[in-house]
Amino acid sequence: MRIAIMGIRGIPANYGGFETFAEQLATRLVARGHEVTVYGRSHYVTLPEREYRGVRLIVLPTIRHKYLDTVVHTVLCVLHAWGRPYEVILFCNAANVLAAGLARFLGKRVVINVDGLEWKRKKWNWLGRMYYRLSEWLVTKLPHAVVTDAEVIRTYYRKRYGLETRMIAYGADVGRRADPEGVRAFGVEPEGYILYVSRLEPENNAHLVIEAFEKVETEMKLLIVGDAPYARAYVQRLKRTRDPRIIFAGFVYGESYRRLQQNAYCYVHATEVGGTHPALVEAMGFGNCVLVLDTPENREVAGDVGLYYRTAEELRELLQEVLAYPERVARLRERAMERVRAHYNWERITDQYEALFFELLGQSWPGHARSEPPVAEVREARS
Repeated sequence: MRIAIMGIRGIPANYGGFETFAEQLATRLVARGHEVTVYGRSHYVTLPEREYRGVRLIVLPTIRHKYLDTVVHTVLCVLHAWGRPYEVILFCNAANVLAAGLARFLGKRVVINVDGLEWKRKKWNWLGRMYYRLSEWLVTKLPHAVVTDAEVIRTYYRKRYGLETRMIAYGADVGRRADPEGVRAFGVEPEGYILYVSRLEPENNAHLVIEAFEKVETEMKLLIVGDAPYARAYVQRLKRTRDPRIIFAGFVYGESYRRLQQNAYCYVHATEVGGTHPALVEAMGFGNCVLVLDTPENREVAGDVGLYYRTAEELRELLQEVLAYPERVARLRERAMERVRAHYNWERITDQYEALFFELLGQSWPGHARSEPPVAEVREARS
């Protein structure tokens, strides 16, 4: 198949979950013999080459603005794709539904991964929230197929709009390897730091994690990985902490990110909006004991291997507890990796997307010979 992926910043990943998802999916599809093109934005794509592990890269400009960056770039991508032989286009983010509708009008088969319920994010003003509400409704009308990455989000679309979406989770690698030199560059020692990873935006609750950690009695450090280009005031507020144990590492990707995940003592997840959060799945896959903000989406991912909290005080108590009982941490690490192997395997997820794309083209999935079809029949594509 000839497949294009749009609506992200580009690959290799250097920003967030959708970028990591696109990198993992695109390279695996190429390995299976498909032609895959990923569209990126000129101010995010750092590779001078226009190919990455067999994936063709197309880099286009956009308007660097909090409310226009994504939508303007994706419309440009669709216009660029006009007349090119893509058979299926995968869009990421419900905000790109208008571009997806345009691509469908131009004769492409269109799939959109909606992510979570973006209108809940505190970073958007009333106009941004209204646009996401509208986009959410248009998602039920314009694409040929809709993908949700969590059962909680799938249920939301079913109950609110009567729409049956395709639930395909996010994936993660599995494995833990000590790498002292790899993490010392960040000012920490293996097993000597608590890790937090997220974009530093209010609904991801880095302030709650800092508030809890400041009251924890330990010599360990709190390593905060992430940043936010459009939340400078909030980031500055976080960095005003006077606790010398708290380290801000900024964005970290690739092997450095893997090392930080694999060598942490435990991982704190505090995101309250969205579907399946990539950093949480990755933390579990890399063998972390995970302390998780108690939301339906987060419980769906972590299940019975997560330790849950609702307030800063509850998180402080959990942190103090896991620091006191390393043998419990070791058990939870093993169980977390087993859960990822069972539910969040990248190859199985690639199977599911590949099967969906073939079905939209009216073809049988060739993987049926090696395993059972990974998903139920696609609802009939709207003509």
